Order: sequence, then structure tokens, then C-alpha cells
Amino acid sequence: MKISTKLGRHVSPVLPKPDWLKVQVKTGNHYFDLKRIVRMDNLHTVCEEAVCPNIFECWERRSATLMILGDICTRSCRFCNVQTGRPTWSDPDEPRRIAEVVKQMGLLHCVITSVNRDELPDGGANIWAETIRMIHRLNQGCSVEVLIPDFKADDTVLKTVFEAEPEILGHNMETVPRLYRKVRPQAKYEWSLHVLRESKVFGLRTKTAFMVGLGETVDEVLAMMEETAGTGCDIVAIGQYLQPTKYHLPVERYVHPDEFTVYREAGLKMGFSWVEAGPLVRTSYHADKQAGLGITA
Repeated sequence: MKISTKLGRHVSPVLPKPDWLKVQVKTGNHYFDLKRIVRMDNLHTVCEEAVCPNIFECWERRSATLMILGDICTRSCRFCNVQTGRPTWSDPDEPRRIAEVVKQMGLLHCVITSVNRDELPDGGANIWAETIRMIHRLNQGCSVEVLIPDFKADDTVLKTVFEAEPEILGHNMETVPRLYRKVRPQAKYEWSLHVLRESKVFGLRTKTAFMVGLGETVDEVLAMMEETAGTGCDIVAIGQYLQPTKYHLPVERYVHPDEFTVYREAGLKMGFSWVEAGPLVRTSYHADKQAGLGITA
């Protein structure tokens, strides 16, 4: 039984979206084929769980983010539409199944993410590592991008994932430090910085993402970008927070596309090799393009 502790009694009004946030729904053969594969293999995708606005565009390009370790999260981040509760998902064969699906989809670059599994001794790190290795083993030439939890900044657990050597190691900052207690009550800003910093020390190419529109100021965003760039992080994705339901945190403001241009230009000057910034940008948006060796923004 799924229990969502994110959905409390307080109801926040859902603000009408400006024109630049309107998504044109276009589906085709690739979209429906991908949907069939996901259903047939009993897989979870963050595209669906997080109600991503780019699902139609990405799936039609045969690009999807697969989610491992089930679809119930042990944390209750107030921006996220993924279910919160007591996870029961346990499938030691999941790494092989994921790798087989990647092969079936014919992907050259795949993105894997997961819920937080804080109840597990290793947070699910061993399943993470085996999934990366199995994809590499069964899909010669396919690069692997992972979007991992913070694992509470446990270096031993992080090393387990790092040693599987994904081509891109992603972990999201999500928001500015001042808003962490409100937005991510069970996470710590310092944990996320630590993940990015240690993954660079290990020698991995790294990526992060965060949302705007939650009440942060421009100065706070730029300061967080500077601090994140200081870890050596290579890629950053910046997008508009969209309220999934009336029970989640409200949108404080819709950020104009011109402001995203400011963040993109500032990020490149700070040293990020690629800055993906725009109202509908999400972590995995254009991930296949970012994975290309030698490609710059």
C-alpha cells in the first residue's frame, strides 16, 4: 500500500501558467513503443512518477530515465510527486532486467535514477553498482548516466557506486541552502555538495540540477552556482519548479526565460562546461546530447 506523507491537509493554490510554460503534446510511434516496453517489463520511469513536462518530446526521441529500487521513497521532499512510504520493493534481478530493456530500446546513452532507500544499510548502492556494470556488459558502446541519492554523504557507500564507473555521475542540489528545510526536510545542502565534490575527486564527470520559483533570490541562485562550480561539477541543469498537485509547495513565481539566459551565461563563466537552462528544463533533458564527448554548450 502506497502512503504519501507529502500530501498533508494544507492545500496550496495552483497558479495558472504563463504562455512560455505551455507544452504541446505530440505523440508518435516511438512514444507508444517506449510506453509498451516500460509496461511489459514492469519498470518505473521518473518521467511518469515525477510528471515531467518533457515526457512526450523525450519518449518520442526514445530517451527515458529509468528508475530502480521501486517507486516508493523514504523521504518526503515537498516538491516531488513520487510516493512516500515504507518501501517493499526488492528485486535482486533488477540490474539484469534494466540492462536488457536498455538493449531492447537500442539506447546509446541511458539515464538511471532511483528513490531514496534510507532503510537499507547501503541505501541501495550495491544494486546501483550492479545495474551500471550490467548495462555496460550487455550494451557495448552505451554510456551510462546516473542520478543518485545523497546516501547521507557516506563515503564508503558512495565509493561503491563510483567504482562502477558511470560515464556521468549526477546528483541534484535542487534548491538554495536557505530553503532546504522547507523543500527537502530530510536532506542537507552539505551532503549534496559532498557527493559532487567526492565524485570529482574520484575522477568522474559530474552533473547537477536545481529548480527556481520556490522563493529564492537571484543572488542566492548565483551564490549556489558558484559553490557548486567550486566542486568541479561539469554540467548543470536549471528549470522552473512546477507544482505537481495542490498539496505540494506552491510556485512562488514563474521565472521569465530571460532570467534563465542570465543563469546560463553566468554558469559558463563560472566554469561549467554545459549549462542547460530554461523553464521546462529537467535533469535528464538533452542528456543524450550532453553525453557526447567534446560537445560544448
